[in-house]
Amino acid sequence: MSLFVEKGIAETTVRDIATAAGIAEGTLYRHYPSKEELAWQLFVVNFTAIGATLNELQRAEKTTHAKLGAIIRYFCSVFEQDAVIFNYLFLARHQHMLRLTPRQPNPYLVFRSVIREGMAHGEIPKQDLDVAASMVMGLILQVIDARILGRRIHQGIESLADTLIQATYRVLNI
Repeated sequence: MSLFVEKGIAETTVRDIATAAGIAEGTLYRHYPSKEELAWQLFVVNFTAIGATLNELQRAEKTTHAKLGAIIRYFCSVFEQDAVIFNYLFLARHQHMLRLTPRQPNPYLVFRSVIREGMAHGEIPKQDLDVAASMVMGLILQVIDARILGRRIHQGIESLADTLIQATYRVLNI
């Protein structure tokens, strides 16, 4: 993953991966038919794991406020705890998102579900569900993107969790 983050998937060769792993190129091909399949597996395993964790966190909470707070805090902490995984998922998402099925845990679907439930219970004003979920995800991801790209966000993303939660509430008008 670190090679894919550092060099990009297209620019990373099978030889680069094998050398970094201390194995022969042929060994890599015994497990993955291509570099692209390896990239997909790294993406889907980690992305769906985060989605599943977010779903567990939101289920443990009673209110929409608490659900959103718990999943945003976790999302921010993942960025801080394992930057390589998060950066890989963030940078590779456009390449792989269309391969995900609706049954695979997915952070966007978790946010969408929480917002839909909040609207159904009257905790969030009725609005376009996909626009609302996209705005919430965009709000969080744009801050993370700015941090990844070295823009002037020097504090930790985890320390911005409360700010992002409050902005999410404002976006959703709750």
